[in-house]
Amino acid sequence: MKDKTGLVEVRVAAMDLLARREHSQRELRTKLERRFPPLQVDETLQTLAAEGLQSDSRFAEAFVRQRSQRGYGPLRIRQELRQRGISEELAAVAMDGAEVDWFARLAYVHERKYGDIPAADLKEKARRTRFLLYRGFSGDQIRELLD
Repeated sequence: MKDKTGLVEVRVAAMDLLARREHSQRELRTKLERRFPPLQVDETLQTLAAEGLQSDSRFAEAFVRQRSQRGYGPLRIRQELRQRGISEELAAVAMDGAEVDWFARLAYVHERKYGDIPAADLKEKARRTRFLLYRGFSGDQIRELLD
């Protein structure tokens, strides 16, 4: 009886988290294991995934869409997906499905931060390059934009 009550509590806590936004299974596990025993968390997560209430692929799609709209590049988004427990295959599917023009996104981020003013010298160009690399854009794209 006690075990069944615990599972209900874990499910309610998980559903509360999922009601706010999509979560990867690793994120949910980390948050739930702070409050509940790992075995109950595992059983609940398996049930939620089987019912389609928690989906790593749905999380990855939403995450790619949200992060790309905020001006992050494909390299950084892939890294953040890996940190959240998303496999390379799911990350690749989500990135391909997003249909983002990464060069246009790069140009937008650059213009928003620096305006239309070109880099005055190599030091300024290097500073801009570091910023755009940090945002997750490739060196080739950045060189093409800044040259």
